[in-house]
Amino acid sequence: DCPSFLQNNDFLRNTVHRHEPPVTAQPIEILVEDDEVVVVDKPSSLPVHPCGRFRHNTVIFILGKEHDLKELHTIHRLDRMTSGVLMFAKTAAVSKRIDEQVRERQLEKEYVCRVVGEFPEHEVVCEEPILVVSYKVGVCRVDPKGKFCKTIFQRLSYNGKTSVVRCLPRTGRTHQIRVHLQYLGHPIVNDPIYNMAAWGPARGKGGEIGKTDEELLKALVEEHRSKQSLDILGISEQDLNSSAENEDSGNSGDCARSAQAGPVSENSCPAEDTKDPEKDAEDPERNDVAAHPLNSGTNLETLEKYKELGSCENQGGQAGEKSSEEKDPLCAECKITRRDPSPKELVMYLHALRYKGAEFEYCSRMPEWAMDDWEE
Repeated sequence: DCPSFLQNNDFLRNTVHRHEPPVTAQPIEILVEDDEVVVVDKPSSLPVHPCGRFRHNTVIFILGKEHDLKELHTIHRLDRMTSGVLMFAKTAAVSKRIDEQVRERQLEKEYVCRVVGEFPEHEVVCEEPILVVSYKVGVCRVDPKGKFCKTIFQRLSYNGKTSVVRCLPRTGRTHQIRVHLQYLGHPIVNDPIYNMAAWGPARGKGGEIGKTDEELLKALVEEHRSKQSLDILGISEQDLNSSAENEDSGNSGDCARSAQAGPVSENSCPAEDTKDPEKDAEDPERNDVAAHPLNSGTNLETLEKYKELGSCENQGGQAGEKSSEEKDPLCAECKITRRDPSPKELVMYLHALRYKGAEFEYCSRMPEWAMDDWEE
């Protein structure tokens, strides 16, 4: 009864309506460019490459579009909310050479962050093992069953409320710096995952959570939902609505399970942070070392088509009447309102300050929030 059948060379096109989550307008600064590498200072909130709902607002796409830097290979990656030094190789040979240094732990990494409270003046070494709670959402915690980790912390300054801390990761587990700081009782000031009330009164200090993993994920989702900030977890209201429908039909569990399951992987950016559970991460603020080069030229050709397809996701807008939301004036198809985040919400106080290998050393400037005289 099919009215038509596909034939060889037939062309199918599916038009979707998708909005990319908002990112900072801060430009990408190129620190170094030569025949072998491109090194940039990545702003917070930008994912490294297209993933989930992010297409145009990614480092790879912006470098190709605004700087004509194509055919780049990722050497390492940073978490979307982490800023700082990010390296790309211009050839596969260079990528392989540096990647070998990464895998053999010959790459020295230095981060700086601003944490809650008065961090100890003396050097602090944390070697607590870290377990991944959810690969999809990107949540980890200290657990004896986790993998060995080691981070060295040194306080740089204290302003009476918060401390600036130098972080020297010796291993590269998922969110290692953030999880160890939370365990020590000094989470990053504006960490949208590890400094949340969902972790309990102690905010996870000493590993005290008092919840199962499912209860923790559910609490994190509900807390961000109440703040209309689900994009931080890479979850849209549509994901939750879809999960609720699945629950009604008996196909899924609570929203914590949905955070770990299918719908999120299509719309979120933990694709940037998702890794094979059997593989080890080599960068403490990402979940996947770039073992496979990422061809920015191919991405750009594919992504250019999204302009013609008009792309933005038709999400449910439960808070459409709120004054903090607005309609997208550039989207004729959009019938809902969305919350416009403030610039502060698009920054996390964690910055990759320096990367040093056998033949190179790349540094960025200290961020403003890490200065001694900085006041929030």
